[in-house]
Amino acid sequence: MKIAAANKKLDEIISKVNKDGVLASGLIDDLKELREFALKEQDPLVVKVLRLTYEFLSEREAFDVKGQFEEDEEGNEYPLEIEDQENLLYLLDLLKKADHKINREEIKDYRTALKLELY
Repeated sequence: MKIAAANKKLDEIISKVNKDGVLASGLIDDLKELREFALKEQDPLVVKVLRLTYEFLSEREAFDVKGQFEEDEEGNEYPLEIEDQENLLYLLDLLKKADHKINREEIKDYRTALKLELY
């Protein structure tokens, strides 16, 4: 995220998830607020993944999204089994530097996984 206030909000959200987990009080409202910053930054990927994230959290009360993958020697990809809290923290950390090429690819993986799970 580029706007200083957005990064501050993102740090607050990360701190809240670290302390209280994926069911932290007010987390969905915080993610909605962060999404408003992404709209101002005109980053449609981040806008979309934030919306899907809070919809998923609201619907499932968990963050068991298969958004991270491991590749074997033959090039086959397998989803990693990760705790909900660590999974959400990883996505939020990617959003800190959402303009980085590798981070964008991983954010796209989360977007795809969230869409498949929700729709």
